[in-house]
Amino acid sequence: MKTLSAAISVVFVMFFVFQTAEANDMTGKELFEKHCAVCHPDGGNIVNPDYTLHKEDREEHGVKTAEDIMGKMRNPGPGMTQFDKKTIPDDQAKKIAEYILKTF
Repeated sequence: MKTLSAAISVVFVMFFVFQTAEANDMTGKELFEKHCAVCHPDGGNIVNPDYTLHKEDREEHGVKTAEDIMGKMRNPGPGMTQFDKKTIPDDQAKKIAEYILKTF
């Protein structure tokens, strides 16, 4: 039983490492599609249409930089999922933010 438990632990760790490495290789677009596109299709906002990811709307609400977008990911307003650093590490959040800035 001890051997089975150890084997399961090794498989779990290998799976987690593989998933993390795979996510680190993803582009900003791929990360956006994975984490954001469901609620923000084409830069829109299905929860609150006044808060889209399009430049004019972002800037109207004081969101102008990658750091501003990352701040919203970490501390969102009502209706948006909070993405902590464990769910989306800073390097991946920055890729998403930069993708948003150049795309929308």
